[in-house]
Amino acid sequence: MRHVPGLGPHVRERIEEFIKARVDDSRTEGVVLGLSGGVDSSTVAYLAADALGPDRVLGIIMPSATTPPDDLKHAEMVAVETGIEYETVDIEPILESFSGICGHRASRLALANLKPRARMMVLYYHANSMNRLVAGTGNRTELLVGYFTKYGDGGVDILPIGGLYKKQVRMLAEELGVPSEIISKAPSAGLWPGQTDEEELGISYDVLDEILFLLVDKKMGVPEVASELGVPVEEVKRIQGMINAAGHKLRPPEIADPGVI
Repeated sequence: MRHVPGLGPHVRERIEEFIKARVDDSRTEGVVLGLSGGVDSSTVAYLAADALGPDRVLGIIMPSATTPPDDLKHAEMVAVETGIEYETVDIEPILESFSGICGHRASRLALANLKPRARMMVLYYHANSMNRLVAGTGNRTELLVGYFTKYGDGGVDILPIGGLYKKQVRMLAEELGVPSEIISKAPSAGLWPGQTDEEELGISYDVLDEILFLLVDKKMGVPEVASELGVPVEEVKRIQGMINAAGHKLRPPEIADPGVI
């Protein structure tokens, strides 16, 4: 199963040019990004530091009670390696405050989504204060299946690696010199203790990338994709359903037509 292409010769340069152009076009001073200690945010940090210079990049580490200690260590490692300014903002007080001001009992999903939305507020607080853009760290795999929080980690100004599948992000991370221990560790959003992305998605990123590439980029039908990859038809149907359900997350809010113009 190797249908997802490798990186072209100028991917790194094109993304770095994109970052620089978006900052220049917006007449801002640089970017702010969340440093999670994972491969995606680490890759964006390296790209932004190269594109703009380390002094124009601020990384914010935003742990909660469920953040694994290794993630904090890796986030700091990336900041030191790239030379960017960084600070740590504990979001636990923000999360705890909701239990005292909201009357309805929160579901597990609401509590999990509250974390990336709290982080989005912290990022924009700094970005607005420093006249900078918020650089998102989502990849194409996550965007296509909606594996992100609307107005949370999806609430950003630019998505430098949003056109790369997870496999391709790992390849770019290697090219950039991101530490191997970050590239190889199991991806996790740290939404609850022991949470991993692949367990929550119910599929490995390697297989998911292949299914998405054939469904979306090659526009193959579900039965054809299942046969090509040797994956059950029901599994491919499930992924197609995730793509369909995620559409609203990638669009701006719909505006009702009042019929008066």
